Amino acid sequence: MSLAALEARLAEDLAFLDLPAKPWVTGREGVTDVLVVGAGMCGLAALAQLRLWGVERCVAVDAAPEGLEGPWDTFARMRTLRSPKTLTGPALDLPALTFRAWFTAQWGQAAWDALGKIPKGQWMDYLRWYRKVLALPVRNRTRLAGLRGEGELLRVDLDAPDGPESLLARRVVLATGRSGLGGGAVPGALQGIDRRFWAHSADDIDFAALAGRDVAVIGAGASAMDNAATALEAGASRVDLLIRRGTIPAVNKLTGIGSPGTVEGLAVVPDAWKLKIHDYCAREQVPPPSHSVRRVSSHGNAHFHMGCALEGAAMEGDRLQLDTSRGSFATDFVIAATGFRNDFADRAELAEIAPHVLSWGDREDFPEDLPKDGALGASPYLNADFTFREKVPGSCPALARIHCFNDAAMLSQGKVSGDIPAVSTGAKRLARAIVAQFFAEDVEDQFARLEAFDTAELTGGEYVPAPDLPGH
Repeated sequence: MSLAALEARLAEDLAFLDLPAKPWVTGREGVTDVLVVGAGMCGLAALAQLRLWGVERCVAVDAAPEGLEGPWDTFARMRTLRSPKTLTGPALDLPALTFRAWFTAQWGQAAWDALGKIPKGQWMDYLRWYRKVLALPVRNRTRLAGLRGEGELLRVDLDAPDGPESLLARRVVLATGRSGLGGGAVPGALQGIDRRFWAHSADDIDFAALAGRDVAVIGAGASAMDNAATALEAGASRVDLLIRRGTIPAVNKLTGIGSPGTVEGLAVVPDAWKLKIHDYCAREQVPPPSHSVRRVSSHGNAHFHMGCALEGAAMEGDRLQLDTSRGSFATDFVIAATGFRNDFADRAELAEIAPHVLSWGDREDFPEDLPKDGALGASPYLNADFTFREKVPGSCPALARIHCFNDAAMLSQGKVSGDIPAVSTGAKRLARAIVAQFFAEDVEDQFARLEAFDTAELTGGEYVPAPDLPGH
């Protein structure tokens, strides 16, 4: 099979399913029905499902140039995906839209059988094809600059290639990936240190400039290993990994209960169970892939420092002095592979809505033994349709039209809006909610269409009325 044949098969499958549905949402002059912020994997999946279900006036914006959306060809520094190749990802239950179909159409079944993990660049190529074959409308180099309510709509400010723009939308979907609603989590010791000495693992790092230099990487997760390996492969003289724990976590606990029940159930179990499960997994932590660790340890100038927490940092000439729980040493550059946060601090574009968003830590029943400003406490407490809730009812009604379809939704919704395994489930859950809301909001128009519909099923010639009842 060729790629052209696969695309013909996909077109036929969609036709057999009568998709995309005919546009049915009541149009409003000058109003976009759904604006999706972000055109990475989650944004594309959400946009695709909305269009398949007949929401025609929707579009995605992304700050990146076309083809560089998401992390895959930017700050993702692993060689391959961590997920099994068999996962269907954003295919939305369409076999011809899977990575496997795309791959085998070009390289055949034998190549698929021989494939181990999916090279990350090849995954990005697949997402580029996904966008193209579904003709998804995306505006690149366009950044969200502001978001606020305006009557029953949302006012969206954009920084576009031709200058600032402003538009109205009925719904906004924040498909902003790992960074969620905030930005990189940075250790306090590095805050205030000149940025020429350090970077977050999601930053654009000039690894070539690290050749011949000493590098310290903070963290023990997959990102830490990927960044340490990239520095070593770029010629760093030595890389020291500062790992707070006494051992690197070895078991991915959530994988142990992976099932369709987990995917759907984490969204509906009582809050106490959501917190218990996610807190347990956070404390146990997700181990880095074995091959990612070996990629680092294969270098003799890589050093794993266990039980070594960063406690302080100070600039001393052209070097950085680091104080740790195991002593002090000097290095040239630090990479903080310390994850992300959801405190809105780095998101000026969300400044008008941020103060009104209810977080899990704002709730009276939030457990006292969990920090309210920690990862769980800072997570937004979302409705079932991914929308935000207000801290003070009535203070920001616009939140009911803003959907958080990114990593920050995990505690409320489960892992359906950030990772490959269940992104189709998340996209369908989101789209199902939005189309239902549109119908409810426009029910008068829908009823008017119901009344106006006059295409006759019967012409009158299908039967002859009987003149009398039997016996009359």
